Amino acid sequence: MFKIVSKRKLTDNIFLMDIKAERVAKSVKPGQFVIVKNTEHGERIPLTVADYDALNGTVTIVFQTVGKSTMELALYEENDYICDFVGPLGQSSEFVYESKEELDNKKFIFIAGGVGAAPVYPQVKWLNEKGISVDVIIGGRNKELVILEEEMRKVAGNLYVCTDDGSYGFNGRVTDCLKDLVENKGKKYNHAVAIGPMIMMKFTAALTKELNIPTTVSLNPIMVDGTGMCGACRVTVGDEVKFACVDGPEFDGHLVNYDEAMRRQSMYKTEEGRAKLKFEEGNTHKHGGCGCGGDK
Repeated sequence: MFKIVSKRKLTDNIFLMDIKAERVAKSVKPGQFVIVKNTEHGERIPLTVADYDALNGTVTIVFQTVGKSTMELALYEENDYICDFVGPLGQSSEFVYESKEELDNKKFIFIAGGVGAAPVYPQVKWLNEKGISVDVIIGGRNKELVILEEEMRKVAGNLYVCTDDGSYGFNGRVTDCLKDLVENKGKKYNHAVAIGPMIMMKFTAALTKELNIPTTVSLNPIMVDGTGMCGACRVTVGDEVKFACVDGPEFDGHLVNYDEAMRRQSMYKTEEGRAKLKFEEGNTHKHGGCGCGGDK
């Protein structure tokens, strides 16, 4: 059992929790994720790590209530216990293996849409602790949906906040803000990290390709089972088939087939869609938690 040390409501349906998980806290790196189970027979919920404190043995998660399990998790309070907290899983961000000299030669721009600010934060914090100053864009549909602004200001070199409706900060989407920084503010970047909804990452990657900025995206939004068994996060990257939870969640943003991934994500939500995916993918279809009957 894992204790909820603290809980904070960030928006009407986005919550932050600090979980006591000492082993995970000591070994997790930026970019990785954990799997949470509320109860013994509960659904597996893959969540990207939003922060970690090895000294106090806590790991921070941020989640949005989009289904039954996350709605149930939101009902838990401080000092309650969840059944399982497994991790760290997935591959860590590539930059954690680069030398200080290599990092000093990079000019990073991090672009976070909505809940994407949560996985961006530990990456920016890690770089800040290494003396690397980076620029960060965080955005939401409106001011109420912008999260972790205060925390991000403490670790970012420059923070740019934008809202789709212009209710706060820069008036426009994160892509509009990035374009303004490069074309009107004279900013120069040689690496971008974009995390958020799939459609946001698709258009951000299209813009950074136009601007000739190598880009990393995190495909954590399409993960379901978190172990590579269900096949929900199957994605084509370049000419290779990958699984976000095992091979990622981070990939070259200019090589990801977003349309295929979003189509698959939509189909996966229905029984008929899962059966169609199984038929189309033949022997390459992975299963275990997808409900297609393949493990019977």
